[in-house]
Amino acid sequence: MILDLIQNPHYVIDINSYEGIRNIVVTILVFVSILVLGRNLSKSKNLLILKIICAIAIISTGYDHIIDAINGNWRVEEDLPLHLCSLSNLIVCIILLTPINKKIFEFLFYCGFLGGLVSILTPQLNYYDGGWFMYLSYYSSHGIIMLVPLFMYYNLNYKLSKYSWLRTFGILNIFMIFILPLNFLIGSGANYMYLYEAPNIKNPLVFGDWPYYIINWEIIIIVLFYLTYFIFTRKKI
Repeated sequence: MILDLIQNPHYVIDINSYEGIRNIVVTILVFVSILVLGRNLSKSKNLLILKIICAIAIISTGYDHIIDAINGNWRVEEDLPLHLCSLSNLIVCIILLTPINKKIFEFLFYCGFLGGLVSILTPQLNYYDGGWFMYLSYYSSHGIIMLVPLFMYYNLNYKLSKYSWLRTFGILNIFMIFILPLNFLIGSGANYMYLYEAPNIKNPLVFGDWPYYIINWEIIIIVLFYLTYFIFTRKKI
């Protein structure tokens, strides 16, 4: 097991496997339980729940970076918060500490929810050591970036403004303009936002060689952003 991890440090879980299906079911059950619980509580209690969730994200994120640094596994090529999910996780950590939380909520709603969803459906654990802590840390961190915007939307009355999907797409592309050349400057395997090479996961949305898969993503992302906006803002009959 250890030798396999050294040779292939990226542990990929197949969505069609028992492990993949089990993890998705557990994640859904936890999500639904917390969201339903919040629907029956006051705004102040929901805010307390959100603070607890964000505190968990802060502690988990800090612990992960500290442990990696102590163990000598922290690498500038992989551990800066420049992946979409890492960036979303950073937003979760600060969203209650900033006066512009309603604006960054929209970015988190699209990027955190969709990024976390893809990561839960097609998991890739980097430098997985076979232990439960890294396993649970992966699912909790990616689950939280999905849960927080949904919790804020349903239980704290945060809303998506008109054209928020398009604005978020534009902001995301501005980030990509800076991150793409940064990968080449850092070198030595830097692949933030997977702009240097495609991720090694079984995902029908990942196809084509560089840079064509990035162009494919651009089209897919803007469609998904709009569909997300349409689904969550459509008028109920």
